[in-house]
Amino acid sequence: MSLPRVADSLAGRIEAHTLLPLAGCEMAGRSGQWLDAVFSGDMPRPPADKVQAEVGAALVQRVLRGGYPQALARPTTRRREAWLSQYVDTLIQRDVQDIAAVDKLEQLPRLLTALAHMSGQLCNFAQLAGQIGLDNKTAEKYLGIFEQMFVLRRVRQWSGNGLSRIVKSPKVQFIDSGLLSSLLGVNEDLLLRQRQQIGAVLESYVYGELLKLASWAQQDYQLLTFRTTTQTEVDFVLENRRGEIVGIEVKAAASFRVTDFSGLKKLAALAGERFLGGVLLYDGINTLPMGDVAGKPLWAVPLSTLWLT
Repeated sequence: MSLPRVADSLAGRIEAHTLLPLAGCEMAGRSGQWLDAVFSGDMPRPPADKVQAEVGAALVQRVLRGGYPQALARPTTRRREAWLSQYVDTLIQRDVQDIAAVDKLEQLPRLLTALAHMSGQLCNFAQLAGQIGLDNKTAEKYLGIFEQMFVLRRVRQWSGNGLSRIVKSPKVQFIDSGLLSSLLGVNEDLLLRQRQQIGAVLESYVYGELLKLASWAQQDYQLLTFRTTTQTEVDFVLENRRGEIVGIEVKAAASFRVTDFSGLKKLAALAGERFLGGVLLYDGINTLPMGDVAGKPLWAVPLSTLWLT
């Protein structure tokens, strides 16, 4: 369909909606009010009759599937992986040309794979460009194309006034963990044998879920990250329009230690009154209070609450 020709630009009378891959709560038939609940201080708790079935191998499967409807419709892992591989080929060979003129099309697969290996990390674009034979300006242009195609995003660093020690370089995050898994060549067998390798794809999965949840939340939220020059970091920082924040750390294991909250405590110290609380998402079954910092609560919350709340 197309709009009829009119003299008016329609400015102020249209609203753009970004259509992201399916969220876990959509697939589970849940309303998905996780963000609003966390900001209100009402920590999500998974249903007792479902939570046990959502950990371990089930979490790995969910992360590897991602949220593209066409991939989810494939009945086997092999067919799903084949679709994701073909999807990447289609993006590069056809869809890229619809957005911009690309001089070195053969370099795009290498750039996308390199970016996949940097998912969840601070990105030095000049260094990355040099490694694959591109100049910095061209690499930046191609990265912008991938952002326009909703493959990935640059996630800005959270900072407040006067916080001069906060690193300003953005992180790269892939929007769909299934696509990232395909680019990295990881599968269920590998992740079950080498669970430590799930870190990047799990962080990508959580990023995608938070992005989708924010798109229909009652408040407006920005999704940021946090890292200091001394390498203290928090995976995600959610900020509302009043500048209030909640820190979110992601852990792939079913257990955790007090030291896993060190980044959240540092964020709380820097944010002061703007810090509403910190959440450690982990592969467990219980929502647990973990004390407080400067009077603001810290919680360990099951990852499954992202789609079961």
